[in-house]
Amino acid sequence: MPLHTRQRCRAALTGLVALAAAAVLSTATPATAADTWSEVGSDRADPLTESQGLTSVEVPANSANRYTGIGTIPVSVSSRGWNHVGDPDASYDGHYIEPYQADSGTAKMYRVQSPSGAWSEYVHTLSSGEALNNSWVAIAPSGQWMLSGEYGTMTRFLVFPTPGVNASTSPSANLPQASTVTLDHAVRDVQGCDFVTATRLLCSSDDPAGTLFGITKPLLQIDLSAEPGASNVTGHVTALRQLPLRSSCSGTFEAEGIDYDRRTGTLRVIVVSPGFCVLTDSKTYRFTKS
Repeated sequence: MPLHTRQRCRAALTGLVALAAAAVLSTATPATAADTWSEVGSDRADPLTESQGLTSVEVPANSANRYTGIGTIPVSVSSRGWNHVGDPDASYDGHYIEPYQADSGTAKMYRVQSPSGAWSEYVHTLSSGEALNNSWVAIAPSGQWMLSGEYGTMTRFLVFPTPGVNASTSPSANLPQASTVTLDHAVRDVQGCDFVTATRLLCSSDDPAGTLFGITKPLLQIDLSAEPGASNVTGHVTALRQLPLRSSCSGTFEAEGIDYDRRTGTLRVIVVSPGFCVLTDSKTYRFTKS
């Protein structure tokens, strides 16, 4: 075969490979495309009872939204050292879970209310290198697995069997970590996450520096390579926008918990105001996808 003919064949083959690769990329793009969330309103967030987290509850029907704050921690819980509650979540079958941490730094606790109303506690002993923070919990739509997050600059989320839902869990046994979500971009001070689909989360970050994504207090989208479970998965991180930072006071805001209500398509995020205004104009902001 003449040289110029071989060159034309090679060029044609290269072009076919490029077209095939482009087709694969165009097919994959919608799964990780960044959504746009527009603010549609806000409600005052009580600093004592609505300052840490929130979740919508589907079961029983017509249940009120649930919130956490320093004022929602029962004395029977705080007296045993569990003095910080994070962003809660509720499974699609009605189990409600609150994440707790203690200053001792040796374990985390997940307080679970079953659909019958009964409470139970599941303790996880920290693994080597695991941060003591228990900032949030997000139950996967399947119900069998949940994600939990550490504070600070992290490149992972932790995966656990959902206490009270997954049959492998027991209040009388250590709640073991099942796997890890490895993120492709560092995140900082994540205060809450919630599932939008089986493989997509939205997360609120209290990042004060803005060096990771060019904005402070970002709303993050995390696209998982597969549904979380016993095997490790990866997560692609996208910063969607800065959360609203509006107050009569100047100073440092704090982004807190997040909730996505699949029944209405409404996303809600708590932002605590700085200074004295924590008492007057902290807000739960509402968003819809546009």
